[in-house]
Amino acid sequence: MAAKLKLSPLIAFLLLAGMAGMSRAGNIAVYWGQNGNEGTLADACNSGLYAYVMIAFLSTFGNGQTPVLNLAGHSKAGISSDIQTCQSQNIKVLLSLGGGSGSYGLSSKDDARSVADYLWNNFLGGSSSSRPLGDAVLDGIDLDIENGKSAHYDELATFLSQHSSQGKKVILTAAPQCPYPDASLGPALNTGLFDNVWVQFYNNPSCQYASGDDRNLLRAWRTWTSSVKAGSFYLGLPASPDAATSGGYIPPGELTSKVLPGVKGAASNYGGIMVWNRYYDVQNKYSSQVKGSV
Repeated sequence: MAAKLKLSPLIAFLLLAGMAGMSRAGNIAVYWGQNGNEGTLADACNSGLYAYVMIAFLSTFGNGQTPVLNLAGHSKAGISSDIQTCQSQNIKVLLSLGGGSGSYGLSSKDDARSVADYLWNNFLGGSSSSRPLGDAVLDGIDLDIENGKSAHYDELATFLSQHSSQGKKVILTAAPQCPYPDASLGPALNTGLFDNVWVQFYNNPSCQYASGDDRNLLRAWRTWTSSVKAGSFYLGLPASPDAATSGGYIPPGELTSKVLPGVKGAASNYGGIMVWNRYYDVQNKYSSQVKGSV
């Protein structure tokens, strides 16, 4: 007969505390597509580092324009099979709209509906004779809107979310700048429809890490995580100093020993970190240095 194991109250408490700590483990999200020397999409997924990969960027859309997918020198050939390789490892692959440059914007509610339908039919679960990335069905849409024009992105998010009722859920994510509220994505984020929000804590001196000082970052992090309804919040970081010309880089050791404990402790909806971008991550091996602590 097996003996019954009895745990002292102290040991039981420690085990529960350990389990609670484990539950705070986060994921890493990365942007791919803006440097031809970063390797393939499959390379990124096969690295074992990421839970989300955002294909960047659909840099032209809206206002009656023909949408343009700008992959900065990457060939679109083979990406469809790469997407399926990623998804076979339970990695979510999204299409990111916008970016720091490009010609994009929404002129009306009807324009937002038109763009949502285009995305559904050409990248998501719909059908079209001209799908830029082939038959692969992406997991969702990311909004990296940086031109200060916020009109109708709330309606775009609503229309995209409504397509989830047609089968596979459309994951919605966004990458606002850390000053709150975000000039481009504020109204969209107020919809409460976003699954993940990766806030960019770089190229924004008022709310980024600087010279060992994380107070401005933590203040902004608390504001974001307490003010916006979303599934999870990610700390958006540059993967190397070269990835953010206006600052915000956090050395791996300082991230793991100082910043992440404060970030995790300040928000129950912590999801992990987002890194910009795959190219700089390859060069600096940033994610591989911090993954165990994320």
